[in-house]
Amino acid sequence: MNDNPNVSSRPDRKVIERNRRTQMKALYSELYSLLPRHSSRESKSLPDQLHEATSYIKKLQINLERMKEKKDSLMSVERLRNTRSRMTGKVPKSPQIQIHEMGSSLVIGLTTESNSRFLFTQTIRVLQEEGAEIVNAGFSVVDDTVFHIINLTIGHESAPDHGGGRRISERLNKFLNDADA
Repeated sequence: MNDNPNVSSRPDRKVIERNRRTQMKALYSELYSLLPRHSSRESKSLPDQLHEATSYIKKLQINLERMKEKKDSLMSVERLRNTRSRMTGKVPKSPQIQIHEMGSSLVIGLTTESNSRFLFTQTIRVLQEEGAEIVNAGFSVVDDTVFHIINLTIGHESAPDHGGGRRISERLNKFLNDADA
């Protein structure tokens, strides 16, 4: 039996280091698996994988900034339109929403002005965030009013989301009230 503490701790350090390397390899693989697939399926070295991941993240950041700038630009155009309509004396109509729940299906009727293009898009975003599956969406335009109809399902037939309709209704009503303010 060896009483030297350094000898007994050496295998522990080897095991700890092996476990750390195994964990890092798993994390690198997980990171690389999140990247979009390319036509080449050959295995890449770890530095190449990390370079590809950082390049992809930088590209996503640039795209995000570009999209934010585009959104800001479009929102300023929308504000300008609303200002013009106020100056011409036309009072904007408040958006209206009707939600009908039938089991795991919902039918949403959204009535907006023709210059309120973002309300429909934001409504779809809220529905997707809530996990709803949009089956069909359409619209009709009469004068300056747009009537949107959205058919969707919440949950699955085998496992319906019983609180989903109420939750979606609350979020959409809050969103439209905030948009109208």
